[in-house]
Amino acid sequence: MASSYFSSSPHGSSSSWTPKQNKLFEKALAKYDKDTPDRWQNVAKAVGGKSPDEVKRHYDRLVEDLIYIESGQAPLPNYKVTGVNGRGIGEEQRLMKSLKLQ
Repeated sequence: MASSYFSSSPHGSSSSWTPKQNKLFEKALAKYDKDTPDRWQNVAKAVGGKSPDEVKRHYDRLVEDLIYIESGQAPLPNYKVTGVNGRGIGEEQRLMKSLKLQ
């Protein structure tokens, strides 16, 4: 199984990522693409509290996870079947299909 981008690393608190840091990381990746000079320095600065090496490792784990998921090796989540007011998800999907936009 691939290491998870979403899980914390056992290498100390400086290697763990908060949800806020992950969101800043995602925004920084959108801003600083692969052709940006000093990409990892810029991403680290945007995230705060992370070194360029840490953000690069985080990115590499994200890529590994995406490859793992897209290869079909990741198990499907086991979602609870009930929805709002006890209706099943199937019922909600049926209602959405019959919805007509005007």
